[in-house]
Amino acid sequence: MLEVIILIVILAILFDVSNGWNDSANAIATVVSTRVLSPTKAVLLAGGMNILGAFFTTAVAKTIGKDVVDPKAVTEVVVAAALFSGFAWNTAMTKFGLPVSASHALIGGLIGASVSYGGVGILNASGLVKIFSSLLLSPVLGIILGFFIMKMILKFFGTLPSGTVNKHFGRLQLLSSAFMAFSHGSNDAQKVMGIITLSLVSGGILNSVEVPFWVILICAVAMGLGTAFGGWKVIKTIGVNMLKLEPVHGFAAETSATAIILGASQFGLPVSTTHVIATAIMGVGATKRLSAIRWGIAGKIVLAWVFTLPACSLLAWLICKIAIALK
Repeated sequence: MLEVIILIVILAILFDVSNGWNDSANAIATVVSTRVLSPTKAVLLAGGMNILGAFFTTAVAKTIGKDVVDPKAVTEVVVAAALFSGFAWNTAMTKFGLPVSASHALIGGLIGASVSYGGVGILNASGLVKIFSSLLLSPVLGIILGFFIMKMILKFFGTLPSGTVNKHFGRLQLLSSAFMAFSHGSNDAQKVMGIITLSLVSGGILNSVEVPFWVILICAVAMGLGTAFGGWKVIKTIGVNMLKLEPVHGFAAETSATAIILGASQFGLPVSTTHVIATAIMGVGATKRLSAIRWGIAGKIVLAWVFTLPACSLLAWLICKIAIALK
């Protein structure tokens, strides 16, 4: 049992590193592409703020730990299969420069592995409705809020020279990017905290889904470390290829995304930080004109989003079947 728990912790750390590696673009793509910060300073700032954000609340971790599947209805093999499938998907997509949802990858992997082990009946239907509602609604809010905040900025500052506007918003973007990284840690790092806690409950080590401090600590450090690696291809895709950004645009997008993500974290709702920041950028870009967004790039991003959950579910289902057969 101890060896399996150690394996799960190692896989969880690898998943969080891969998550931070892909999602580093969420926190620093705009601040790097607008040249407000150098890449090195940006990843150091994002890494540190991700770690702080992971200590903000454990509400999301508890949701993942008990609302996808009954913790006592699965085994450590299920958890390991879910983590490995998510890690493999995150790593592959980062290599291709495509931002993906680690939330969809992890939840999809957990669903696939759980069904492989115990059938559809062990899934928590009401919990999954809550989770998928937040995952689907948050990108819509990203577009709306990004558009609204950018419109407000244009209303009050649109008559000023663009150089003056970007100079002042460049300073403000230091704050917005820091809070974006903090919000990322507050939501994404917790998902793996929930998975580790799920394995501890299913293994009989814990009696309830209460996240131990050591789990919070290792997930926070792993997420920060992954972010510090910087997924430069993904950063280029979001911050350069999809839309030409200026500091004022980066501030509007990051502020919108941060508000949505921190609100979701406070209520224990897992959201895709990737989806939220990308759609917030789209909303900001729409205030210029719809043609300002490079829809070919946006389409590739959306396709990666669409395939993440089913691909990770299938991979985890297969891994779990093989593991059970080899026992």
